[in-house]
Amino acid sequence: MLFMYLFEFSDHVGLLSQHQNEEKRNLDLGGHVGFDSLPDQLVSKSVAQGFCFNILCVGETGIGKSTMMNTLFNTMFENEEASHYERDVQLRPETYELRESNVNLKLTVVQTVGFGDQINKEDSFKPILDYIDTQFEKYLEEELKIKRSLFNYHDTRIHICLYFIAPNGHSLKSLDLVTMKKLDSKVVNIIPIIAKSDTVNRSELDKLKIKIMSELVSNGVQIYQFPTEDEAVAEINSSMNTHLPFAVVGSVDDVKVGNKLVKARMYPWGSVQVENESHCDFVKLREMLLRVNMEDLREQTHARHYELYRRCKLEEMGFKDTGPDSQSYFALPPLI
Repeated sequence: MLFMYLFEFSDHVGLLSQHQNEEKRNLDLGGHVGFDSLPDQLVSKSVAQGFCFNILCVGETGIGKSTMMNTLFNTMFENEEASHYERDVQLRPETYELRESNVNLKLTVVQTVGFGDQINKEDSFKPILDYIDTQFEKYLEEELKIKRSLFNYHDTRIHICLYFIAPNGHSLKSLDLVTMKKLDSKVVNIIPIIAKSDTVNRSELDKLKIKIMSELVSNGVQIYQFPTEDEAVAEINSSMNTHLPFAVVGSVDDVKVGNKLVKARMYPWGSVQVENESHCDFVKLREMLLRVNMEDLREQTHARHYELYRRCKLEEMGFKDTGPDSQSYFALPPLI
């Protein structure tokens, strides 16, 4: 019944689509009407509804995924200790309600458990792909319901994959290349980061960054590029694209440096300060991920990755574009 309804609906929309290309007339208003308040209305509505953001952390056991999440959001999430003896790769999602000023954020952090621990790592990427596809499928099922409720639907689609790369070595491991290739821009937004970067010196780190980017390009792996179309963020995003992959250090420990407390890691020879940009790229990661491009990551997930998944699924069901401009009859609902 559902698909019969959709076919009948598409016929109706097909008649309406004939008028979409009619010439539009621009008219001057004789006075103030009031629809210039629409942006303010949208902001108020969005703040009242709250936002969701879903992060997938992929990396080997003990590489610092949990610590990095705690550092990014300046809190202590509940995390179970993971062993190095998992028989297969599992994904562990945890959802939290966060509030900053008057903005509510429903944050879901999904971490890989047992990634890289198996002797045979050939299929390590499959549980990750399956998880991402399952979240797309859940959203599509809700979207196709006759009585759907996307307004209060808990959207679990992955907005960003932080891929944690081990600093020990002079290049990417084959596991990293294979996994990122499977996950790249067709499936999810990827930001590669070099974890625990304080364990290598600056010269080695710079060489490793260059080598990683070279290998990603030569193997056709498409990572997320900070957008430069918007003039307001074009300069900073363009600059930050040249710093990928970010070399990061995470810590939730307060250390006294001079006369102030800072997040840092202590060593016999001194300290590595998390928010000191001469020590690591943590601040760059936080700026790009949370303060500048969070909404773009959400939009890219909805309009690009999910749209591709949705289109393929509808084509499998027998739907196809038959309008005069080959435009889909099944438009995406607005992003909430």
